[in-house]
Amino acid sequence: MRKLGLAAVLVSAVTMVGACGSSSKSTTTTPSSGGSSKAAALKVGLVFDVGGRGDKSFNDAAAAGTTKAASDLGVKVDYRSTNATGTDRGELMRQLADAGDQFVIGNGFLFADPLGKVAKQKPNTTFAIVDDASLTDPNVLSLTFTEEQGSYLVGVIAALTTKSKHVGYIGGVKTALLQKFEAGYVAGVHKIDPSIKVDVTYLTNPPDFSGFAAPDKGKTAAKGMLDAGADVVYAAAGGSNKGAFEAVKETGKKGVDWAIGVDSDQYNLVDAATKPYILTSMVKHVDVAVFDAIKAYQDGDHKGGHKIFDLKSGGVGYATSGGFVDKYKSQLDDLTKQIEDGTIKVPATP
Repeated sequence: MRKLGLAAVLVSAVTMVGACGSSSKSTTTTPSSGGSSKAAALKVGLVFDVGGRGDKSFNDAAAAGTTKAASDLGVKVDYRSTNATGTDRGELMRQLADAGDQFVIGNGFLFADPLGKVAKQKPNTTFAIVDDASLTDPNVLSLTFTEEQGSYLVGVIAALTTKSKHVGYIGGVKTALLQKFEAGYVAGVHKIDPSIKVDVTYLTNPPDFSGFAAPDKGKTAAKGMLDAGADVVYAAAGGSNKGAFEAVKETGKKGVDWAIGVDSDQYNLVDAATKPYILTSMVKHVDVAVFDAIKAYQDGDHKGGHKIFDLKSGGVGYATSGGFVDKYKSQLDDLTKQIEDGTIKVPATP
């Protein structure tokens, strides 16, 4: 996948630290010595959502983008992590703006309400939000993705791989965003074989968003699917994916039962014993979106607006690490072209 090369390098470079941090913790990435005086003057803030840095998924993908910005652009990055319930999202963004950060990023759609309030209070600060486009404030930049398109491709992979004609999908929390993953995945599976059974489970329902950081629930859900006969499980559940992967590794048979990761190329982020069970990942290039947004700000674009990262632009796709899906390349390339030219319209709702 020519469009994934840069992102794969970025994500694999992220250093894993603890899981969900508390709001009292903060870290700073110092600019590289090679940064220009203009670049060094730019201060960027990033607030991780529930699950924190070290989730080996969504939050780590954002961290990869800021890590590259610190290295390549010489910016200074301040990090914050929400508490376990995320009730301090607004306060953490306000803290970063008060500390002089000119560009502050909220990593996740749950930042929308608190960010909307803070953006009005801090009109001279530019904010960015990942996975939400509901805010129209002139100082808010929305970064969204066509998750259904990448999920369609891994659904095709699941259908081509399954031997039992039975696969599964685990969503972290039942929201419209996670249902985009579900819709694309099911459509991709049924593109290959409409008779394949697709089990769908969500770990929690709003207002409980703990499903993104509950490996025990992920493990229980995946084990239940495997016990029921599924042999490929696509988990789009943030930090809860760890539990789903453990279930496949412990319950499944190597070369028969598989997990599909999400957001980052999770094959490169799991231990050696788990790698043989990671079929592919639906890669969502939050790292690229974050880096591009920081660079645009540094280059003088301080406006808000909405940027969409789709399959054609390289915003989403699938990972090939491990070589397990290489045999499907020709078929996947053909379907990718059909999505990009509009021949295939991937549904965004179940």
